[in-house]
Amino acid sequence: MINKEMGATVSGPPLLSISQLIKDFGETRVLRGIDLEVARGEVVTVIGPSGSGKTTLLRCVNFLESYEGGSIQIDGREVGFLDLATRKRRGERDLAAMRAETGMVFQSFNLFPHLSAGKNVMLGLRKVRGKSTEEARRIAAHWLDRVGLGHKFDSLPSELSGGQQQRVGIARAVAMEPKILLLDEITSSLDPELVGEVLAVVTSLAEEGMTMLMVTHEIAFARDASQRIVFMDEGVIAASGPPRELLAQSAENPRLDSFLSRFRASHF
Repeated sequence: MINKEMGATVSGPPLLSISQLIKDFGETRVLRGIDLEVARGEVVTVIGPSGSGKTTLLRCVNFLESYEGGSIQIDGREVGFLDLATRKRRGERDLAAMRAETGMVFQSFNLFPHLSAGKNVMLGLRKVRGKSTEEARRIAAHWLDRVGLGHKFDSLPSELSGGQQQRVGIARAVAMEPKILLLDEITSSLDPELVGEVLAVVTSLAEEGMTMLMVTHEIAFARDASQRIVFMDEGVIAASGPPRELLAQSAENPRLDSFLSRFRASHF
């Protein structure tokens, strides 16, 4: 348990700054003016019902989705556009470098099936960071060992359990030394008995000061691992605050209360 509400104070300019973010899919407005800041070293968890825009928000931060309005900055640099006024996009090489600063772990693992665990971790180090094969291998071995999979360096994804594949995905993202780690429902594809091993890795990274923005339905984990919880509903941030404070005041917010009611029997 982290309970970072009582942990170190975060200060200084925000590492991630999102202002008036608007995202449309066709005629449907999915994100409707999102404002959100994440400080360096802060862990922020986004919760909310399906369809509220949580995953879309993360994909916009990593510019896997473009957006129609607003601004997303990492360390003061606009993520996807060279010029907001004209909406001129960054080139693909520039985008790849920016995405390397926002490591993302997906709910569906997204490992290359023909590459071993080690080579999955090495790929970005070689192609994006420009590391030598020897250096990339050393870094990959370190992070696989760090997530408890040093002995699986040469194993293909098909030879790994779902929990092991997800831990490889985390190692791959963190090995790139991103400024912020984006975690999108990383336990939703796992059998219940495998969830704990993945959350333990995330907990240890949070304890070491990794900046994270994560989406999860693991409410008890969000409560214990986060400094702040953001509740999204219908494309807007409907509530935000320190975990225990936000969860305690749910009775004052009918939508939040309705969302949390399905978890209370098992978690609260």
